[in-house]
Amino acid sequence: MSDDDYKIETTDAGASATIPMEAGQIKKGGHIMIKGRPCKVINIAVSKTGKHGHAKCNFTATDIFTGKKLEDMVPGSHGTTVPIVTKNDWEIIDIADDGEVTLMDEGGNQKVDVNLPSVPEGFG
Repeated sequence: MSDDDYKIETTDAGASATIPMEAGQIKKGGHIMIKGRPCKVINIAVSKTGKHGHAKCNFTATDIFTGKKLEDMVPGSHGTTVPIVTKNDWEIIDIADDGEVTLMDEGGNQKVDVNLPSVPEGFG
């Protein structure tokens, strides 16, 4: 067997796309993982320290994929997870007759593997 038989193009260690962060460091407009879902923080309410000595951070956030509103309470000095979020803007270049969309990003890279969603009968 030659070396060409075992060519590995990419690897994945199975690492999560999240990083740990202290709950008190998360700001409004930032991102947080709530119930395993990546969310954008819309409000933070911090309570005073209680008998256990920790201020509680009440996070109100929206799921970045579904828009569903979620809430979580974490002690301010404890760690939580924050998703690594990247946002890309794509411009529509062409829509084919079969509903396939051609997109282009700011760098000129094109994406052609996107299809328009189908519209159910009775809508539109």
